[in-house]
Amino acid sequence: MKKIFTQLFCGIWLIVLFSPMALKAQSKAIDSGYRSDGYVARLEKFKTDPISKNDVVFLGNSITAGTNWAKLLDMPRAINRGISGDITFGILNRLQEIIDANPRKIFILIGTNDIAREIPDAVIVENYKRMLERIKAGSSSKVYFFTILPVNKNTNFQKHKGKAEHINRINSEMKKLASKRVKVIDLYSYFVDGEGQLKENLSYDGLHLNEAGYQEWAKILRDGDYLK
Repeated sequence: MKKIFTQLFCGIWLIVLFSPMALKAQSKAIDSGYRSDGYVARLEKFKTDPISKNDVVFLGNSITAGTNWAKLLDMPRAINRGISGDITFGILNRLQEIIDANPRKIFILIGTNDIAREIPDAVIVENYKRMLERIKAGSSSKVYFFTILPVNKNTNFQKHKGKAEHINRINSEMKKLASKRVKVIDLYSYFVDGEGQLKENLSYDGLHLNEAGYQEWAKILRDGDYLK
């Protein structure tokens, strides 16, 4: 009798433990409201450089923010909308300004900070889809997604280390978003070395790009005729 009671108790406990509510309680909450320290200040700065219909907008995090796109591409109306530390939820929060301006092209590189903050891959991909839905519904802008760049194992950014599996999975799903109006540019393949690491000669810290890295990025855009 005691054995039967023990088995019954264990069975009930397993059901409770793996019930939807229990699993939800065990899962880590997604910090969709996270905004980097400089987020608000950058938004204020953007107001001094409004977007027009003929512009080409580069939207993303610190990797996008780290260069002068107008100078790099010799395009006076290449507009930088990068914010250091930004995540996909931050992009969604500030996307309307860009949609309303209806620029000619929107280039988006975002996701590496989401991965570092342990936002689930499926949520990141879903946020890409939300971006596309809103852009398509509210503008005629052409959209270009860049695949997430690799990270070098020697970087000091600890939260970004060991995330190659996530990067590759998200990049694979991103490529499925390509359509007549949406292009996916596989930036990753140009920046990864034979060991799956960010090429050391294109970065100064294993995560962010140096001048050679940005020159490589510009070459990819020109060679692919993505700027016309």
